[in-house]
Amino acid sequence: MTNQRNRIHDHIVAHPGLHFNELTRQLDLAPGQVQYHIKKLSSRGQIVAEQYYGQTHYYPPGFEQWERSSLALFRRETARDILLYLLEHGPTAPATVASELELARSTVEWHVDRLSEQDLVEKHRDWHNRVTLVPSRPDDTAILLTEISPALPDRLVDRFMRFVDTLLSE
Repeated sequence: MTNQRNRIHDHIVAHPGLHFNELTRQLDLAPGQVQYHIKKLSSRGQIVAEQYYGQTHYYPPGFEQWERSSLALFRRETARDILLYLLEHGPTAPATVASELELARSTVEWHVDRLSEQDLVEKHRDWHNRVTLVPSRPDDTAILLTEISPALPDRLVDRFMRFVDTLLSE
């Protein structure tokens, strides 16, 4: 492998679930150069590329489907914050999560829908049809969360979206 290809491969191994733009930013490489090496690495089975919610994420081989989709969501600060809150506080109503994390209820719902799709959160309804959010696989989720922390640009986008939600809800 070339020096740049090794660099890209090693970075993906160290940071599973990175999306394409973040990979180019962190390595300070041109997008075309990263695309070329990603294609070579993928065709040789040295990395796995998967699309989640409009972004292509990269992983070393060996991660199962649930882990890959979970890591992609963990790259979103808001989704990560919701999961951390639920892991720490246990089953909670969506309105409480929104209030405690200072998020718009619609933002919480959007992220919870994605977290539910990927089997990270379940929505339980009581006999009054009130929803409680419950982590689906709390032990596995807690272990996997240690693999990742959102990058600065991802955090800034999430915070901007929170700010816009706050303005719209007033």
